[in-house]
Amino acid sequence: MLLFWPNLADAQQTKKVPRIGYLSPRHGIEPREEAFRKGLRELGYIEGENIIIEWRFTEGKRERQVALAADLVRLKVDCIVTAGTAATQAAKQGTSTIPIVMTNVGDDPVRQEFVASLARPGGNITGFTIMGADLAGKRLELVKEAFPKASRIVILWDSTNPGLAAYVRETLVAARAMGVQLQNVELRSPKDKDIETAFRAAKNWRAEALIVLALAGSHRAQIVNLAAKNRLPAMYTDPSFVPAGGLMSYAADIPTHFRRAAIYVDKILKGAKPADLPVEQPIKFELAINLKTAKQIGVTIPPNLLARADKVIR
Repeated sequence: MLLFWPNLADAQQTKKVPRIGYLSPRHGIEPREEAFRKGLRELGYIEGENIIIEWRFTEGKRERQVALAADLVRLKVDCIVTAGTAATQAAKQGTSTIPIVMTNVGDDPVRQEFVASLARPGGNITGFTIMGADLAGKRLELVKEAFPKASRIVILWDSTNPGLAAYVRETLVAARAMGVQLQNVELRSPKDKDIETAFRAAKNWRAEALIVLALAGSHRAQIVNLAAKNRLPAMYTDPSFVPAGGLMSYAADIPTHFRRAAIYVDKILKGAKPADLPVEQPIKFELAINLKTAKQIGVTIPPNLLARADKVIR
């Protein structure tokens, strides 16, 4: 027994600490990253003590996704958490064996060929979808409810993002049903000068409202400022734009998905296979309105819509 006890102690001390990869298009989205950390803490994981997180951020440069995903694969992490469609696509390209927990995927993950079905993913990927395309008509309805006279609406989006094409198609379908003229403005290389050109095009077209699809947070301030400068009421798919000065957003409760991602990571570390973990869809959606911005651009939000808002910045 005396001989055995030190060996047992050594085995406990050398127990492997799990290593998780985290791949996101941009750094500094504290509510999402902190939600993931909080989810881990609730399960007993403390970063730097009994779990290691390899944080990787592309800082808005989507071309870095594949290289960063490959870096995580080389590290032989136990699981990769991805934020967004492009990050999930890069991770899928990098590995077919390391478990992947996707979050914030806007397009149908079955259509993107990430999973075989939502109920039984079937491969090494599972996680959470935010039903971006399915909300296209609802967002347009909210814009029309806020601004009933608006009939010329621009949809501004990054066409290099693989998850947004379906959203644009669904918005076009909804626009035809509502009798709205929708101007499709693609950003094939989202840069400052391209965004400025897009807003000039919207102004020349006499746009009365704007829908901004998930553009990189590195351009958030520029987009919000240009919308205000052109007195153009805008609906955003990314709720982080509203505290930064955007007028409105309608989206799934994204931080909750990042928090629940920790539960899936825990299950995988304990032996569960992604193929058997169903992809979860959102059950809660939030409407956020910035009244300071409304006043700045000279618009009034109808009281009925304001009463239904989950978050109001005054």
